[in-house]
Amino acid sequence: MNVLTAIEKRREITKFKPGAIAPDLLDSLIRSLYLSPSGNNLPSREFILVTDKAKLRELTPATPYMKWLEHAAAGVVIVANPGLSKYWLQDASIAGGYAWLNAASLGLGAAWGAVYHSEEEEESKRREEFVRERLGIPADYRVVAILGFGYPQEEPPKKEMYPLERVLHRDKFE
Repeated sequence: MNVLTAIEKRREITKFKPGAIAPDLLDSLIRSLYLSPSGNNLPSREFILVTDKAKLRELTPATPYMKWLEHAAAGVVIVANPGLSKYWLQDASIAGGYAWLNAASLGLGAAWGAVYHSEEEEESKRREEFVRERLGIPADYRVVAILGFGYPQEEPPKKEMYPLERVLHRDKFE
């Protein structure tokens, strides 16, 4: 599957079939995280792979919107080191996007759980601390997101998009 097809196919999948992800597919997801670009090629983002079902259940309450995580076959916690790069948030977000597209190309489903919350500092602190305590993440790292992966329980309908002209401007903003 080419990249554009993966982009077109990508949906947020929150219902997963039971069962583990094949090891070669899990290795491919890990590789897509590792190979994702980062500012100045610095390792400002790091990843914690979680396949233990008890640990996934334990992480589920990190935000009110991640009930799907306990049913995922695997999760990836994306953390970032602001002391290493001023682009930590962009680097972490791009890595998650690469993994999500790779998951779609492999026939896997993915969902994004935003842990870092830029608009509500106290909520972000609560969410990040919740995850940090359970995974032993150092205090100087930010917990950006948790992605859940698994085989989709059902094929989602085609995405309904707004007209391209609504968001694309040519040569100037009009």
